[in-house]
Amino acid sequence: MLIFVSVLLFLNFPVASCEPINPGCSLGMADAIFQDGDVLVGVFLPLHAYLTSPQLYGPDIDTTMKQIHPNKYQYVIALNFAIEEINKNIHLLPNISLGYDMYSIVQYQATILEHSIRFLTGLKEAIPNYTCRKESKLIAVVTGTSWEFPSRISTILGLYKYPQLTFGPFDPMLSDHVKFPFIYQMAPEDTSLALGMVSLMVHFSWTWVGLIITENEKGIKFLSDLKREMKKNSVCAAFVQMLSLKYRYNWNDLLSTDPAIMGEMVKVFIVFADIDSTLVVIFKASGQVDPWRVWVTTSQWDIASSVRHFILDSFHGTLIFSQHHPEISAFKDFIQTVNPSKYPDDIFLSHIWKMYLNCPFSRVYCKTLKTCSSNGSLALLPWHRFDMDMSEESYHIYNAVYAVAHSLHEMLQEHADVQPVKSRKRLVFSPCRLHPFLKNIQFNNPSGDKVDLSHTGKLETKYDIFNFWNFPQGLGLKVKVGTFSSFLPRNKQFSLSDGMIEWGTKDKQTPLSVCSTSCAPGLMKSPQEGKASCCFDCHPCLENEISNETDSIQCIKCPDDQYANTEQTHCIPKAVTFLAYEDPLGMALACMALCFSALTALVLGVFVKHHETPIVKANNRTLSYILLISLILCFLCSLPFIGLPNMATCILQQMSFGVVFTIAVSTVLAKTVTVVLAFRSTVPGRRMRWILVSPNLIIPICTLIQMVLCAIWLGASAPFVDINAHNERGHITIMCNKGSATAFYCVLGYLGFLAMGTLTVAFWARNLPDIFNEAKFLTFSMLVFCSVWVTFLPVYHSTKGKVMVAVEVFSILASSAGLLGCIFVPKCYIILIRPKNGSFKGLRGTRVCK
Repeated sequence: MLIFVSVLLFLNFPVASCEPINPGCSLGMADAIFQDGDVLVGVFLPLHAYLTSPQLYGPDIDTTMKQIHPNKYQYVIALNFAIEEINKNIHLLPNISLGYDMYSIVQYQATILEHSIRFLTGLKEAIPNYTCRKESKLIAVVTGTSWEFPSRISTILGLYKYPQLTFGPFDPMLSDHVKFPFIYQMAPEDTSLALGMVSLMVHFSWTWVGLIITENEKGIKFLSDLKREMKKNSVCAAFVQMLSLKYRYNWNDLLSTDPAIMGEMVKVFIVFADIDSTLVVIFKASGQVDPWRVWVTTSQWDIASSVRHFILDSFHGTLIFSQHHPEISAFKDFIQTVNPSKYPDDIFLSHIWKMYLNCPFSRVYCKTLKTCSSNGSLALLPWHRFDMDMSEESYHIYNAVYAVAHSLHEMLQEHADVQPVKSRKRLVFSPCRLHPFLKNIQFNNPSGDKVDLSHTGKLETKYDIFNFWNFPQGLGLKVKVGTFSSFLPRNKQFSLSDGMIEWGTKDKQTPLSVCSTSCAPGLMKSPQEGKASCCFDCHPCLENEISNETDSIQCIKCPDDQYANTEQTHCIPKAVTFLAYEDPLGMALACMALCFSALTALVLGVFVKHHETPIVKANNRTLSYILLISLILCFLCSLPFIGLPNMATCILQQMSFGVVFTIAVSTVLAKTVTVVLAFRSTVPGRRMRWILVSPNLIIPICTLIQMVLCAIWLGASAPFVDINAHNERGHITIMCNKGSATAFYCVLGYLGFLAMGTLTVAFWARNLPDIFNEAKFLTFSMLVFCSVWVTFLPVYHSTKGKVMVAVEVFSILASSAGLLGCIFVPKCYIILIRPKNGSFKGLRGTRVCK
């Protein structure tokens, strides 16, 4: 490139004259402003805006770019504002006036070279090897806004070591001081922009966003930072669209590159583009662009240069990150004074007055007519045409001029003994002498903001977040809705007023941009195979597990003494439960046991009182007494099952149940055998009496066997207190564990064997004659007894907790009541209600066994 420039500069071009040339008043030719001073600053400003309506100005982009945009003209106003402040300041560069030589540039390689040569030669046309600058007063150059112009012009200006201050966004390419030793960037580095945007996504729970980024070194670095922060905060990119500056796109082509862009779930787009990038042309030239979306971008991407009805505007509701800078109140007052009368040589201002304020323009003198040049104000223009607030770029131009002034002031103070060269009453400075001072310059501008080009300390970056409101006919507004300060504590970095935000969505509600809807508490995320981590399914937690947060990755198991609520969002302490006397069920069973015991005792009293009646003497009076006493004990043995279990009650429950019921059943068996023997004996005398006495041995023999089984049970594995936290949901059940299940079923099986034997014998003797024959009652009582305990087994095993204990107690009471009711109620009826039926006078042909 250096060889190309050198050859170009020394080609044998025709000699040009330094006489003023009238270039006409076309904006393509009159594209410079000169303001004289003792020291000059060269300025290259992109005053031509990309337009959003090609139909209005024609499809040729070169033609449309030649239209001046008032918002771009704010750069010139900021330049004049800084120059005039410095010239009025008696403490900064006293007795030295600043001026400028400004050129309007277009970001094309050919025009960059042309403007560079014109700047160096001082000619209206770029003619190398010729100059009209006999004694140059230029000390520095201010350029912008993208990396392309400063990097290309530095190749030429670097030959003369001109300090070059850029006012565009910070670009990592230009920070290479080996490659670009004379470039100084006024904008601080956007080190925390990615974090700020991700904080916005997290705030609104946006986890599925689209990324549209210019494909250059700056864009690639931003994408790397953004992806890193997105990964930390579980945010996914639905797509990444990198746009190269080498190709031309339209919006439809952009959408067709990835169908995911049009997906219903992608509602938020992150746009990162330079001020003069191709991406800006795409969006502005496309007219209507994919409505009902949310755009998040930076202040460099100007989306406010269109006039559309806000209901149809695609960019209404855009959120904009802008580097914070203090407001300069005097700047707005200065804007009010700007008009062609004050700056008659400003051809750009004259064109703005002609285009927007209908002020006639003289093509002879390239000026507005004096009749209206002092009328009107830029403040009267619509907001989308001219913003009264100082933009980022204008603020950097303002600081760049002050940086040159402060550096020059320090240089003059340090070299006070070495005066500048005076030639024909002019001061001549060497631009290269300014570099040591610019590299280390630190100062506070008039607004109190610190400007540091030394890079010795890291400036604390703060961003203002604006919401773009586009009302009918371009009456738009950028409203500050929040801030992001990376230097504050994590929980205080991001601040946003949600209620102030105008959304560009259909329902005006905060949009939801997710791949999968969040899993509510009680559910856990299950990744979808082959998709991003933000795409998942929601599955309920397993039993007794909870998730108390949204989008839980896994569920947490509740401790043994707690259980999950129905929604499975938190654990609840389990209630300790047992069959207590205070329980309605426990109280009812205890009352039943006591009542039946009392009733049985009453029956026993009746039998004792009427022990001489034939009906009491029949079937062995003693066995009846034993059976009644055992039934009393059967009813009472259910009481240890109720109440808080302990070791003693657990052993007493099973042992008393087994032994007492064995006595009762064996007594019924003895009574049945007595009836059979009484009616089958044909030989009277002692032999019959001995046979009748022998059934009494059945009770002790059967009981002894049961006691042996119980002893084995106690020795092998005795019952104990069991605290069970799993059988019954939400409860910790305290109940007696049987210990050895085998021993329990052996005891129960032996009892069942006796009952079935008794039932068989009774059934066989049911048709024996005699009015006092109770074989039918014994048969029916044992049938009830067996039915209760056969039903008990499946019901017992299908219940849990205290209900299981209640089933066992109820079976004890029911079987005992069955024996009592079936055997003794008919006899009590005869004794108490029909006493004549039970006397010898009322009976004939009966045989009574004493």
